[in-house]
Amino acid sequence: MKYERKSGLALIPFLVFIAVYIGAGIAYHDFYKFPSVTAMLFATVVAFIMSGESINERFATFAKGAGNVDVLTMLVIYILAGAFASVAGAVGAKDATVNLGLHLVPPSLLAAGMFMIAAFFGTATGTSMGTINLLIPVAVGVAEKGGLSPVIIIAAVVGGGMFGDNLSMISDTTIAATRSQRVEMRDKFRVNLLIALPAAIITIVLLLIFGRPETVTPVEAGSFNFFLVLPYLTVLILALCGMNVFLVLTIGIFFAIAVGLIFGVPSVTAEAAAAAAAGNPMGGGAVLAESISVLANAIFNGVVGMNEVYFLTFLSSGMSELIAKNGGINWIIDKLRGVMKNGRSAQIGIAAMVSACDCATANNTVAIIVAGDMAREVSHTYRVDPRRTASLLDVFSCVFQGVIPYGAQLVAAATLANAATSTGQVFTAAGLIGSMWYCWILGAVGILSIFIPFADGVIRKNPWNWELDCPESEAAKGA
Repeated sequence: MKYERKSGLALIPFLVFIAVYIGAGIAYHDFYKFPSVTAMLFATVVAFIMSGESINERFATFAKGAGNVDVLTMLVIYILAGAFASVAGAVGAKDATVNLGLHLVPPSLLAAGMFMIAAFFGTATGTSMGTINLLIPVAVGVAEKGGLSPVIIIAAVVGGGMFGDNLSMISDTTIAATRSQRVEMRDKFRVNLLIALPAAIITIVLLLIFGRPETVTPVEAGSFNFFLVLPYLTVLILALCGMNVFLVLTIGIFFAIAVGLIFGVPSVTAEAAAAAAAGNPMGGGAVLAESISVLANAIFNGVVGMNEVYFLTFLSSGMSELIAKNGGINWIIDKLRGVMKNGRSAQIGIAAMVSACDCATANNTVAIIVAGDMAREVSHTYRVDPRRTASLLDVFSCVFQGVIPYGAQLVAAATLANAATSTGQVFTAAGLIGSMWYCWILGAVGILSIFIPFADGVIRKNPWNWELDCPESEAAKGA
């Protein structure tokens, strides 16, 4: 159901969240001191207070947003990804994968290499979150052992994930953008690729230059059992084959458990060896029972470790629905539409529209859905090719989704990095923004493509007859 109301005051809860979260981070000189979930809870309470409905109607609106199928899908992925990352680490898969990577890739190329791996994985699976959840623990280990900047390599993984999210044919953002503009996915992909690929190439060059360790020295990679790498490889291969992400992560969890039971859980193996050395050997049954207990707790800890991003997504989605119903989103769209005068300014307006919606909702798929109808209307009126419009929606929603400090991608990356680090370094979502080179460059290339339409050459034929199909367009009016 669409909401008709328009009110800038409806955005106050969102501004409260920004003020509390960023204000506390500045005051404490540490964005990790004041949890983002607490700031979002305050903002949600403000949204409830501002709503003019009965309390039951307010809860119904909140539940509609928080219970959206896209939100619930994301929440379940968080749970499964957290469990897989944790249990794979418990059986030694992370260490084995890190050591394998250090054997194969020179330290000076690891940052660029992680970006390309993340980009490939994200494109194949259509999920930036799945890419981040899978690769961040590995990336942190690679950075620490390879002497690289953890912040740069974490941002490289997130950037690669956003590249895949933007381009993938099975991504929610691609589906939402193409369906809202009624164009074919392959057509939008061709336009999108000519924007995303230059940004990716520039990012790789920067990572090769600035992602190198200060002193390039041979890295002493530890020994590894290749069988321990199989849980990660299995998840990667199954995802590339197009298998459902839920099934992929579930298989990954049980495969990791099997690997641990066959080859031994490192912590239990060490405990058994110490007991044997002390003359009190543990029986085979005791080792098995202890291994099962460790793996079960690893799954639980992985689920619990995702609590911040889980609750932030849940609260922000419900609050966004309250803001939309109170007219906040419509107000943003209406203000942006007032500055559109021709095709070029219309494209700028479409980009600004979806960017503002993403900042307000912290969900790029939701932002595209919210802005999609208005973007299609603007596309008709100012004769912007709908394939171009679909590309703009996807590009700029991904740009801002990758740099807002309260977005799921950066929050999850910081959370996973803090869980994976062995140095005690604390990572925050806000601390990653400056290193999100791919997203910043993608935004710049996207804007450049509006003024110098180098990506439009792949659009061979206009899918509409402007005079017949779009009588309200400026072109039709002048005919």
